[in-house]
Amino acid sequence: MTVYHPTLKQLQYLVALHEHGHFGRAADAAFVSQSTLSAGLRDLEALLGVVLVERTKRAVRFTPLGNAVVAKAHRILREAEELSDLVQSSGQPLSGEVRMSVIPTIAPFLLPRMLPRLRRERPSLKLFLREEPSAAAIESLHHGRADCVLLALPYPTGEVEKETIELDAFFVAFPLDDPRNPPDEIPPSLIDENRLMLLEDGHCLKDHALAACNRPELRASATMIGTSLHTLVQMVDNGLGLTMLPEMALDAGILNGTNVVARPLKAPNANREIALVWRKNSPRADEFRLLAEELRTG
Repeated sequence: MTVYHPTLKQLQYLVALHEHGHFGRAADAAFVSQSTLSAGLRDLEALLGVVLVERTKRAVRFTPLGNAVVAKAHRILREAEELSDLVQSSGQPLSGEVRMSVIPTIAPFLLPRMLPRLRRERPSLKLFLREEPSAAAIESLHHGRADCVLLALPYPTGEVEKETIELDAFFVAFPLDDPRNPPDEIPPSLIDENRLMLLEDGHCLKDHALAACNRPELRASATMIGTSLHTLVQMVDNGLGLTMLPEMALDAGILNGTNVVARPLKAPNANREIALVWRKNSPRADEFRLLAEELRTG
């Protein structure tokens, strides 16, 4: 008796529809036409003899069994990715494709520093970069859309392995003509909670900065307003308050052309850990450790 099993392509279509909740967007993400994706999902349901997706004019709803199949499909697709990784890792180290997600408070400051050297010294490495917040980046990692993630710790990552790249110190940034004339090192007790501006929710840098200060009232009082560190710097430059910046942003020249001054935060553990993480037991673990070493020397 011949037994037919779902194809990886069908499972990819199912996962894409679950992620995007719309046939058109799912088809775009899968690089196929909407009719091809729809036909593939109908074939999958016919093969399994069940309904996975309830289709209406207004919404796409997954059945309880559909959601369970999606969870299993993620694991199958990830295993297939790791099979390809196992073959690739047997070749030249740091060659071929690597998909790396990077969080927005690292990407514009670290990548310009290290990418030119990587291109020069590792010409066979094809590094595909995706900038996304920590939660989305970790989800991409565990769902197989990313091979590794460059992010700041501590952060809940699930089952991963890591290599620390560096410790990134925090600085307090304020207008050059600030009448308070802060000292060369600024203890958290001198930070005015009524003037402090931080990134909006969703950026782990905000949580790391507040944790370094160890002042619970700052979390309640700080204005969560900036969409990026560059936006916060411009607001400080316009006299709207003060903020906290990581050292890598200062080294990258984020204050160039402004009248903003930054001085170190004087507190225990006044830094965040920059790390490269990847799925636990990945066959490319040695390759990612080598990549981490390249990032350290960048």
